[in-house]
Amino acid sequence: MRKITVLTMITLDGVMQAPGGSKEDTAEGFKYGGWSTPYMDEAYGKVAAEEMKPAEYLLGRTTFEIFARYWPEHENGWPGINNGTKYVLSGTMKNSDWKNTVFLTSLADIEKLKNSEGPDIQVWGSSKLVQLLLKNDLVDELRLKIHPLTIGEGKKLFGDGTIPAAFALIESSVTPSGVIIAHYKRAGEVKTGTVGD
Repeated sequence: MRKITVLTMITLDGVMQAPGGSKEDTAEGFKYGGWSTPYMDEAYGKVAAEEMKPAEYLLGRTTFEIFARYWPEHENGWPGINNGTKYVLSGTMKNSDWKNTVFLTSLADIEKLKNSEGPDIQVWGSSKLVQLLLKNDLVDELRLKIHPLTIGEGKKLFGDGTIPAAFALIESSVTPSGVIIAHYKRAGEVKTGTVGD
């Protein structure tokens, strides 16, 4: 069975839309694109470089289209992105010129992929896909870069339908610019109790 890891940049209020640039994703009039860039210091860059090692990827259609417009011509910024298999969940797209792209059409396809042999899978961006994965308990790890700002509007990491689930913190750090880097692993059911008992 393959491990699925969600890697994302989020604000304190959970927004993950268009962290990298003003034109990245302007859906629903989003006007804060590029909100992560003021926080990208040397420590941040080291973490990003580690996360961008060659892998296989599971992407939603919107993130895939954003990536496919940029990364095929800029692989020096993400070595291996072009050679890694990109699995894309889409009900409308069926082909792409970007090499090593495979289209999936359903949750069952994702479950089959997760249960197959092969390397672990990274999910970048893809808010709707991430919410689908969280709703169906298919996320093994979360690698979050939590930025010290709130935006209020925009696509969010967690949405309606996220199941109750416990995660254990594997490692964490804080960059000089105030970004919390947190790596969580799925850790069973939610436990409750009463303070003072």
